[in-house]
Amino acid sequence: MATMPPGHLRKPLAAGRIMTMRAAAGLLLALSAFCLALGITLPLLEMERLFVLTDRPSLIDVVGGLWTSGDPLLALIVGLASIVFPVAKILALQIMLALSATPPEGHPAWARPLDRAVGFFSKWSMLDVMLVALAIFAARTSGLATAISQPGLWFFAGSALASAIAAYLVTRAARS
Repeated sequence: MATMPPGHLRKPLAAGRIMTMRAAAGLLLALSAFCLALGITLPLLEMERLFVLTDRPSLIDVVGGLWTSGDPLLALIVGLASIVFPVAKILALQIMLALSATPPEGHPAWARPLDRAVGFFSKWSMLDVMLVALAIFAARTSGLATAISQPGLWFFAGSALASAIAAYLVTRAARS
């Protein structure tokens, strides 16, 4: 087994493999954006209370309901973490993907912090899915209501997963 020279952490990727990673990342980002749009607008869960009252809120309904019920700070936090951060992450990854095709010397100065921004947004990308899953679990175990996951939750989770894989591919291609 050959040893790597000092300063080299990994073997450089072949040009064909980098192109494949970029193409896969582009497809994953398109899929992520599509799933995010559906995840925000479709119902996240179905809650049935007292056998007659049924709610099927979407993420937009949740944020709007929090705002109108007198919890604007919570609505702002949920809106930022659930809608703004995922959209910003996808946009930042699209820019990074476009820039990865050019040499780093030609990148604008504002492009450098994108990697850190994507890392920041990635930390929050699955938080919403976990919170809705906890709400479903709490409703099921309380005995007062039943909760069933709906397509919006699955699309939202799919968006988070697709953007996480795309983030890995984009950063790997950009560093090669």
